[in-house]
Amino acid sequence: MAPVPAPERCDVAIVGGGILGLATARELQRRHEGLEVVVFEREDAIAQHQTGNNSGVIHAGIYYAPGSLKARLCVEGARDLYALCEERDIPHERCGKVIVATREDELPALDELERRGRANGVPGLRRLSAGELREVEPHATGIAALHSPATGIVDFGAVARALADDATVVTGCAVESARDGVVAHSQGQTRARAAVFCAGAWADRLARASGAPADPRIVPFRGAYLKLAPERRELVRGLIYPVPDPRLPFLGVHLTRHIDGEVLVGPTALMKPRPDSLTWPGTYRMARRFWRTGLHELRYAASRRAVVRDARRFVPELRAGDVVSGPSGVRAQALARDGALVDDFAFSVTGRALHVRNAPSPAATSALAIARVIADRAETII
Repeated sequence: MAPVPAPERCDVAIVGGGILGLATARELQRRHEGLEVVVFEREDAIAQHQTGNNSGVIHAGIYYAPGSLKARLCVEGARDLYALCEERDIPHERCGKVIVATREDELPALDELERRGRANGVPGLRRLSAGELREVEPHATGIAALHSPATGIVDFGAVARALADDATVVTGCAVESARDGVVAHSQGQTRARAAVFCAGAWADRLARASGAPADPRIVPFRGAYLKLAPERRELVRGLIYPVPDPRLPFLGVHLTRHIDGEVLVGPTALMKPRPDSLTWPGTYRMARRFWRTGLHELRYAASRRAVVRDARRFVPELRAGDVVSGPSGVRAQALARDGALVDDFAFSVTGRALHVRNAPSPAATSALAIARVIADRAETII
């Protein structure tokens, strides 16, 4: 298919051809018949960053505070995503997930996750004993676990491509700013009634270039996975997770079956600062607060054995020789000036442009539901 050139005019410019930008384009077109929506993507193809480089997990909504926007959007988004996959014949699987406690001191946190999951309406959630865990995951070991049969897997890149089938997408077109109804980009300019930025790792820079405040700033984190050798994939039936550290927006080293049959081990979460994030006061404040976690992640990055050793807590048969190098990706983590990791949605408005400054995990699972929130906010500028 020949590339689509940037138009001189459109009604709404969506900046970012990841799953969230494409879902937002779909939602706006559904609401406004005849609305000319154009998606601008800086790369030569869609879904080249976070959307196409993640574990592919469809989360069920266990981790999030009951009544929070994240909890509601995850549960709704997962439901809508499964429906879209059925409608478009996108390969997916409800393979299920277990969250495993291996120590007595993890049981209170597991209790809290169970409380949250039930309050959030996670389908089929149940508590497992050590013996019941073995029935679900024969090679996993723990003193207790939560089982979420509704958690699944999908290739989010394939979901994005399905959404793109219904959109006008201009690839190879890096947007620079949106001011006074003019979207400036690498192919020139496009006049638009409104612009919606779903730009991921570029969200803060594009917001500032359009006149928004500096806070929050994006500090990228690089996540790298290992893969189980093909002959050892039988160690994992679905998804096996540890009880997470509640202070962090990361879920720890886990084992994840992918839709293509691969089993991933990881990820690491190593800060990959850009020059502008190194000068951000929040970076140093965060580093002072989480320096022990940073050292832990450096050890993971330097040692394959360290990652495997952590995963062996709940899959004891795993050995360093069972893994090979796997994929990696960069997660756009918003960081406030005070050093707090932003774990909620953040927006800015500049003129007739709406900037999604932070769309926290699980943004891919929740994309269709998040798109409704974005579209609601965009109504005031369209």
